[in-house]
Amino acid sequence: MKAIILDDNNQLKDETVTLRPINPEEVRIKILASGFNPIDYQMRENEHEKRYLFSNILGREGSGIIVETGQNVNLLKIDDEVFFVCGSMGSNRTYAEEIILPQAIVAKKPTSISFEETAGLPSIGITALQIFNRVDWNQIENVVITGASGGVGNFVLRLILGNLNKKIVVTAGNQESIKQLIEIGLNENQIVNYNQDNLAEKILEINQNQKFDLVIDAVGHQLSEISADVLKANGIYANVTHFITPKASDSLFGVGATILNISNFIYAKEKNYNHFRKSLNQIKQYIDDGKVKSLPIKIIGGLSSETAEKAQQLLKNNQTQGKKLIMQNQE
Repeated sequence: MKAIILDDNNQLKDETVTLRPINPEEVRIKILASGFNPIDYQMRENEHEKRYLFSNILGREGSGIIVETGQNVNLLKIDDEVFFVCGSMGSNRTYAEEIILPQAIVAKKPTSISFEETAGLPSIGITALQIFNRVDWNQIENVVITGASGGVGNFVLRLILGNLNKKIVVTAGNQESIKQLIEIGLNENQIVNYNQDNLAEKILEINQNQKFDLVIDAVGHQLSEISADVLKANGIYANVTHFITPKASDSLFGVGATILNISNFIYAKEKNYNHFRKSLNQIKQYIDDGKVKSLPIKIIGGLSSETAEKAQQLLKNNQTQGKKLIMQNQE
């Protein structure tokens, strides 16, 4: 089969590879579309992220059709339309025509959206759901989301809008992002451009200068410091990025914040596949019930190293314009 390989010189190149036989609990999937994620380029240049590089074929999520099942597979069958997440579980490998995965991390795709739209949901959706499911929303009246036009921030925003009634303030960095946020249900006065001065003051003004119960920080760095400044005493800080600054850490300690570190790696390390399958099924249900709309996507191209390199550079340079980048894996 055709695949994109990360070679010994850290370059992406097109190759022909052979898949091994499947095991009894596994399925083989013809990949129709796959999603790009920031970790794809970060694993090539960041020592922290290189720990998650388990294969020289990158890619962490996708959608497609099952073409072969192991003898013990009982949840899925040949020709089922599915989506899946595979990053951090010993197999990345979605930059390819086919993939072999345990049935436990594969689920039937939402019926109401395309394969391309579906391919952009697993990594973002599972992370966003972890935030949504770990927060006790009965204790939350108001929330700030930094980076609400980005993948995780945008999806958790959609979860809140589709299922809860909370006062929401978000940050965004350009007019295109602001426009997209308005289209999914926010008012312009709920959106603060993070490029302006006195950002914390601007955020608090929207909430009558009262600090917030919850901050979901999908950006980190300087915005982790802003997040700490607008969080009330004993509030909750959901840390999505691992990029919290020392100053923010000190401030959060000073206000007695509860910190939710959001990471799916522990579930993969412990092979808690039920976490992933349950999350995929929850995403499917929200989409098909109409409670959450799928993310806006941009199809970059077909299965080639050129497509993958272009997508990774767009992610690295923050040029996605609030859209999930997708590759079509079949001609």
